Amino acid sequence: MIILAVCLSIILLILLGGSIYAYLSAFYSPAKRKVPKDAIPHTSNYDKARDVMHTLAAELKEKPFEEIYITSYDGKRLFGRYYHMKDGAPLQIQFHGYKGSAYRDFCGGSRLAMDISHNIILVDQRAHGKSEGRTITFGVKERLDCKAWVEYATSRFGNIPIFIVGVSMGGATVLMASDLDLPDNVVGVIADCPYSSPASIIKKVCREQLRLPPRLVFPLVTLGGFLFGHFNVNSQSAVKSVKNAKFPILIIHGEADGFVPCDMSREIFDACAFEKYLYTFEGADHGLSYIMDNERYKNITGEFIDKQLTKFYNKIK
Repeated sequence: MIILAVCLSIILLILLGGSIYAYLSAFYSPAKRKVPKDAIPHTSNYDKARDVMHTLAAELKEKPFEEIYITSYDGKRLFGRYYHMKDGAPLQIQFHGYKGSAYRDFCGGSRLAMDISHNIILVDQRAHGKSEGRTITFGVKERLDCKAWVEYATSRFGNIPIFIVGVSMGGATVLMASDLDLPDNVVGVIADCPYSSPASIIKKVCREQLRLPPRLVFPLVTLGGFLFGHFNVNSQSAVKSVKNAKFPILIIHGEADGFVPCDMSREIFDACAFEKYLYTFEGADHGLSYIMDNERYKNITGEFIDKQLTKFYNKIK
């Protein structure tokens, strides 16, 4: 009995230690974590885009904005930057990616929105930037933050058309919000390089980046998220949400994406039961479709936006 008790204790310690390490590695965001100004991956594809991205981000930082705060459903203070282009104009609420920054991830998307005189709320996702929180939940809780931002915008600006837009984890976030009861003035969802589910992308990183067996590691990740982040990483997915989507969806993905496989967007597209569009960009790495071919990107997003705005304005006439 003593030997059995000792063995069980060792197993429990291993599980606890492994789950703590998994939580800290995958989900935890330290209070003083800052994204460096040049936090752009050092690969050949990103090296080619580096100067353009830095220039666009620097231009965005020079634009005047209003600091705004909302409270999440679980009491977190969330931060956003409001860029006002025109009274009564459509609004884009933009969500950046995992351990990313709003300035970096939307240096191109903000330019597109401003060029067509859309107002913007550029969000710091929970546990990033100036928003509170210490746990990144890969869209599980962020999807409800998206709902809170939409409700804030509708309350403040009235019945204006709203697009929810995301890149990478932000793309998964807005897709996971597509089945929520959002106000009727949400007219479209735009997701750039989203993953199909938190579980799928974590397993992919374990297998390909970390060279660790997902069958052994992922249960520890799940346990760590549950014990220390108070969420179930398996509870939500973009694929599941878009099966009950209530809004038109545009998905964009680079075919050379080395982080989130382009096939994840194809899986999401195939599962979507509502109006949907999928465009891929040959040779584009993760989040670089706009940089690779900004004219095509502009035309694709512009056509989608114009179509949804026409329907919205015809409906309220």
